[in-house]
Amino acid sequence: MLPLLLVSMDVSVLYFAVPFISAELSPTSTEQLWIFDIYGFVLAGLLITMGALGDRIGRRRLLLCGAVAFGAASVLAAYADSSGTLIAARALLGVGGATLMPSTLALVRNLFHDEKQRGTAIAIWTATLTAGIAVGPVLSGVLLEHFWWGSIFLINLPAMALLLLLAPALVPEFRDPAAGRFDVLSSLLSLGALLPVIYGVKELARAGWATGPASAIAAGLLVALLFVHRQRRLTHPMVDLALVRRRAVGGAIGVNLVAMFAMVGFAIFTTQHLQSVLGLSPLRAALWSLVPSVAVGGIAPLAATLARRIDRAWLIGAGFVIAAGGFVVLTRVPADDGLIILLLGASIYAAGLVVVMSLVTELVLGAAPPERAGVASGLTESSSELGGALGMAVLGSVGGAVYRRETLDGLPTGLPADAVAAARETLAGALSVAGNLPAETAAVVRHAAVAAFTDGLHLAAGVAGGLMLLAALLAVATLRGVHVTADVDPADAAAPADADPAVPAPAPR
Repeated sequence: MLPLLLVSMDVSVLYFAVPFISAELSPTSTEQLWIFDIYGFVLAGLLITMGALGDRIGRRRLLLCGAVAFGAASVLAAYADSSGTLIAARALLGVGGATLMPSTLALVRNLFHDEKQRGTAIAIWTATLTAGIAVGPVLSGVLLEHFWWGSIFLINLPAMALLLLLAPALVPEFRDPAAGRFDVLSSLLSLGALLPVIYGVKELARAGWATGPASAIAAGLLVALLFVHRQRRLTHPMVDLALVRRRAVGGAIGVNLVAMFAMVGFAIFTTQHLQSVLGLSPLRAALWSLVPSVAVGGIAPLAATLARRIDRAWLIGAGFVIAAGGFVVLTRVPADDGLIILLLGASIYAAGLVVVMSLVTELVLGAAPPERAGVASGLTESSSELGGALGMAVLGSVGGAVYRRETLDGLPTGLPADAVAAARETLAGALSVAGNLPAETAAVVRHAAVAAFTDGLHLAAGVAGGLMLLAALLAVATLRGVHVTADVDPADAAAPADADPAVPAPAPR
């Protein structure tokens, strides 16, 4: 839990630090985007590679190496004296995070061979991941009120030091004794497939259609085909395609992608409503955004308990239906207030999607042979990153299209062309324009922009809700009857690195 909490926090910890970093380092607009995005890009691109590497060199060893890298990169980021240095430090943090996340999940697979215990452990793992993302902005806001911006990175050091002290004593080592040599070319191909696709999708979400991002997506897909072709030819592939073809693995990874599509894709609407529509300060908005996380705190363990009595496919389908209900509630958020309805809808859909994510993670790990748990973890987390990027692109485009059309219709006549262009671009741009206008005209501009944004939120929620219902049907059809079997004997299920290599256990069905 310790490294997972920090890695997930670093996804969102920069949200409030941007004004402070801008004042001290004076990054260009492009550099500022890379300071934000490089961490997620590198993390996503290396998850499969690091999962496969952990299967070969040992998961505890990789975890400890990742802790050292994460700690060193945190110091570099905290004392960065230029934008370039901070971008490089954030990239190194992504490398460290990519070593930590698959290792934590793969170790869960090796440590808990009993299905009941493993389900509980994965539920706790899922809750820790979502809590870290939610807590990151709040912790950032508190630190920035009392210390300089570099403190948001130094908070990582005590936890990483504790991990380096405790892990050698408490966490046993595991590796696959029959993994074969690490294939560098496969690693490069996986990186070349994931990075351009995620970059292209995020750019399309941010700036709309453009040839560059579309070409990046096409290039990434082409490299993905080359990666699959190489895996088919290798005696010891990085990704066992037979494993991915299993319903419990391939189906669950697809379901996880859809869940993250909705979870991450809609988060931008919630954040903007809290700050721009309701006018809350960043810290107050972050504190209110914790409400859904607190509300669903016990959902994942409850789902794990129910999974011992009910087919997981039905529970996953029910989770999607619950999420759809939350999105229906969000279609009723009013333009003038709506805090309670917003938080209620967000809590309901978060509860449903947490059920989905915890159960599909358990399915993937339970179906994967213990010696391949690292790659299975990397695949699951890569699908999460890709799903989140797709969600921001699709739902953001849906909401943006409604906003641009309706804002133009509602703006008063006679505004300068540059003011109209800024108001149509984003809600924040419209509010900025309104601040420089006479009171009566400003009120009209603000009302038009807020109403257009709210209508965009409603349509995005409707699209997400419809997708959740389709995902429920797909999950039941794909995963019904799939079981996770417990290992026959822990000693046979995985080969500890300090013992004689054992023959890998037969793969569970």
